[in-house]
Amino acid sequence: MSQAPQMHATTILSVRRKGEVAIGGDGQVSLGNTIVKGDAKKIRKLSGGKVLCGFAGATADAFTLLERLEAKLDQYPGQLLRASVELAKDWRTDRYLRRLEAMMIVADRDITLTLTGAGDVLEPESGVTAIGSGGDYARSAARALLEETDLSAEEIVRKAMGIAASICVYTNSSLTLEKLEAR
Repeated sequence: MSQAPQMHATTILSVRRKGEVAIGGDGQVSLGNTIVKGDAKKIRKLSGGKVLCGFAGATADAFTLLERLEAKLDQYPGQLLRASVELAKDWRTDRYLRRLEAMMIVADRDITLTLTGAGDVLEPESGVTAIGSGGDYARSAARALLEETDLSAEEIVRKAMGIAASICVYTNSSLTLEKLEAR
């Protein structure tokens, strides 16, 4: 029996520092060992630009989850944590949503969260979180830069994503980056 090629689709990194949060994502989408797209945009602004979201995994699944998150944000305006918990509940218990293969990082001016299909709503303790094929490389680089430099959140995301792109074959240097400043 032939198995479909495994999709490796991204690196998403979020860094929070000195009142700023930045989320960056590479543009590479791979199917098996083939690059099928090099300039995908995997970072979105939601809730009138008040929430940033980066996604990894199956694209259609991620877009379905983005739509669901936007609906939760409309239902619970200004409450990213509550909207995320409600999405995670639905994602975990709904038969259709439970099959979706994607992860998300969401952030507003106050909180950063990683959301998974296992029902996880995780807030990083160091202000750094990452998902996707090159997530571990990007997170490691960002944590080192956070501890050893005075760079801004945006600068750390740019440098750490560059490091991940130089190591992970499923990550490229076509970066999309969005940031929010503190109130």
